Amino acid sequence: MITRLLTLLLLPALAACGGDEPPLEVPPAAKLNREAVGYYCGMIVADHSGPKGQLFLKGHSSPLWFSSVRDTIAFTMLPEESKDIAAIYVHDMSQATSWDAPGDEAWMEAASAVYVIGSSRRGGMGAMEAVPFSDSEAATNFANENGGHVVSWDEIPLDYVLGGPEAETPPTNDPSDSIKPENQHE
Repeated sequence: MITRLLTLLLLPALAACGGDEPPLEVPPAAKLNREAVGYYCGMIVADHSGPKGQLFLKGHSSPLWFSSVRDTIAFTMLPEESKDIAAIYVHDMSQATSWDAPGDEAWMEAASAVYVIGSSRRGGMGAMEAVPFSDSEAATNFANENGGHVVSWDEIPLDYVLGGPEAETPPTNDPSDSIKPENQHE
């Protein structure tokens, strides 16, 4: 009798764990406006030059804004930040209007971009930047003009983003020098 009662009480809880959840709806990129405030710096994102980023956490309709792509990537690498990420968007510098004002709507999914790292161009907070492109030829041209080299999302080194002895120098192509941000939307 007790076994049957426990089974009846636990059945709804077990059914909830069955994986019949609807697929996660990925929010579209938000339009950059003057109300967008940097998650780390607390400043108006649009006031900074260079590419920027936005990140949606699952269950939230508004993005977290970042005044640089490097800060956006750092969020995914820092152990204390949420890994419950629904979508990450970065400015597509292939479509940007200029370095100073990349555009309000020139966004692309971060994982599908190629990045120029180690260039002479500085991001929104004056630090080294990971410059995203949807067009690999445009990325190569940017690297030829500004230094640096082209890498994928998975090849961006931890030290390049979070600092360390090699943060200001071009990284090696050794895959052990990079980490893949957890729970990214692909």
